[in-house]
Amino acid sequence: METAVLMKPDVAYKKAYMSFYHEWKASGEKMIPWVIAKDPAYFEKMVQELLDAEKGIRLKKGYVPDSTYWLMHHEKVIGVVNIRHELSEILRNSGGHIGYGIRPSERQKGYAKLLLKLSLQEIKKLGVQRALVVCDDWNTASRRTILANGGIQDEDYIEENGAVVQRFWIHTDKMA
Repeated sequence: METAVLMKPDVAYKKAYMSFYHEWKASGEKMIPWVIAKDPAYFEKMVQELLDAEKGIRLKKGYVPDSTYWLMHHEKVIGVVNIRHELSEILRNSGGHIGYGIRPSERQKGYAKLLLKLSLQEIKKLGVQRALVVCDDWNTASRRTILANGGIQDEDYIEENGAVVQRFWIHTDKMA
């Protein structure tokens, strides 16, 4: 597992990404992080949009620059992370700096913990000293992952629909 690495989206990994995408779609679960819900039918265009977002190019109103990485292991996309470079009000309440997801067949193998650890190293490079990471209150696996990476719980946020979002801060200056 330690050989898993973060890779920027690349058209060279189309087959690997499509396998990841179709497995998640078939699961019927909510697609997290939000960038994996992007329709990959025009794969090259989707990849370019992800790379442009990192540079702040053609962002939708209210969006902030963000970096997307694929967690790759042996040419297989295991997970995806979306790292927001700054916090808008919405992100401060319920989105956080980092959103990540592991493909259903690769869960409970330690990949989420590794993905978050690697993501914290990336966000540290952006100058973020305290990263906000959130999860739904029912998502005990995500909460354990955040705590294992040094998460310090803050006040919960209650969304309009009553959903409870647990908020955690992680100090990146304490990361190796």
